[in-house]
Amino acid sequence: MATLQPKGEKVRQAVKWISGELKEDENKSIPQLIQDAALKFNLSPKDEEFLIAFYQKNKA
Repeated sequence: MATLQPKGEKVRQAVKWISGELKEDENKSIPQLIQDAALKFNLSPKDEEFLIAFYQKNKA
C-alpha cells in the first residue's frame, strides 16, 4: 500500500510541527493546527489541501 509523502520542504516542516503539537496535546484540533501551520510555513492552498488529506487518511 502506498503512503502519502509530503512534497516540498515547507510541507515536511509543517507535518513535523503538527506532529509535535499533537504529541504535546493529542486533543488539539487538527484543522486548527493545519491552518496555523499554513500561516507559519507560508503554505500554498494546494499544500494545505495535502495536509488535510494526509491527516484525514491517517485518522482513519
